[in-house]
Amino acid sequence: MATSLIKQRSLTSLARRGVIILAALAAIGALIYSFLPPVVLVDLASVRQGPLAVVVREEGKTRIRDRYVISSSLAGRLLRIELKPGDKVTGQETVLASIEPADPSLLDARSLAQAEAKVAANEAALQRAEAELKRSEASLERSQLHFKRIKSLQESRSASSEALEDAELALRSDTEQHAAARFNVTIARFELEQSRAALTHFRPNNSPATTDAEWRMDVHSPISGSVLRVLQESSAVVSPGTPIIEVGDPADLEIEVDVLSEDAVKIRSGQDVRVEQWGGGKTLSGVVRRVEPQAFTKVSALGVEEQRVNVIIDFAGPPEDRGTLGDSYRVETDIVIWKGDNVLQIPVSCLFRREDRWSVFVARDGLAELRPVEVGQKNSVDAQILSGLSQGETVIVHPGDQIKPGTKVKPRPI
Repeated sequence: MATSLIKQRSLTSLARRGVIILAALAAIGALIYSFLPPVVLVDLASVRQGPLAVVVREEGKTRIRDRYVISSSLAGRLLRIELKPGDKVTGQETVLASIEPADPSLLDARSLAQAEAKVAANEAALQRAEAELKRSEASLERSQLHFKRIKSLQESRSASSEALEDAELALRSDTEQHAAARFNVTIARFELEQSRAALTHFRPNNSPATTDAEWRMDVHSPISGSVLRVLQESSAVVSPGTPIIEVGDPADLEIEVDVLSEDAVKIRSGQDVRVEQWGGGKTLSGVVRRVEPQAFTKVSALGVEEQRVNVIIDFAGPPEDRGTLGDSYRVETDIVIWKGDNVLQIPVSCLFRREDRWSVFVARDGLAELRPVEVGQKNSVDAQILSGLSQGETVIVHPGDQIKPGTKVKPRPI
């Protein structure tokens, strides 16, 4: 019995020693682990080769290339326009507007009395001119008879040559006076017609054969297209140059985009453009036609003054690809200022500045390795790598302050 008690005590002592040893080992392991560098979970990306494009992305709006504002070419009364925006028109056929002569002004009592007095005076002047014409006709007949008589006497030697010359001179004088009298009658009749026209309160319609079409001037559409705006719909008296209606061809669209002036210096005519967010299901293609030479000041949504430049873009595809895209519609454009087909690239979010150079952290064998790189072209997503990396290597995306050279890294679970 004493022997078994001694064995039991020995086993208890060994168990206690084992627990103490394990606790000591655990404390030593924890102390060693606390001094080991921690493993940082990171997002990784591969260095790859592929197409890369650098674009200037801005909002723009469509506009019809050639717009025609039709104006009145003369003064008159414009008839009501029945055309509405969107109506189709045919060049040289569709009547856009009709203009009739304007009605004369109404006369007050004083003006009416003056006009009536002028009519009476012109009537009297006409009567006097007609009487003068009759007198000149009688005088001309007398001169003609006298000339014939003197000429016959001169042939029979009964009248002198001087008498014949006097008779011929008198005939010429009476002939000229008769012609002047006829002109005076014509002028008096014209002045009488003018004074009578001043008494007309509305447009005359003296002849039963006269129709409105004979007085009216129709304005035809210069092109085939659609009505864009009706500037003067109701009937009104218009003066020369008054805008009436605006027409254009909705199929002949272009895009106007205003870009920052520092981006405009990189844009050239002929560069490719991608048109997105226009309401259709696919991306449209376009080409830069012109970069306007003058900038203008525009206040941004944040209240900052910016110098911007208009860029004009032509659609490259057929009009059928644009569906019902119309005038002044909003679009988003990506103007391609540089592109490459087989470019070594990484995400821009991998890059950071270190000692005035671009650098990245490469994940290699579970450790972060600092690597300076040379960067070429870049857009908002990817950057071209000219040197410092090879295809297939893995780089850390968004490296934080806890990433140092030699830091243990581990891919973040997705």
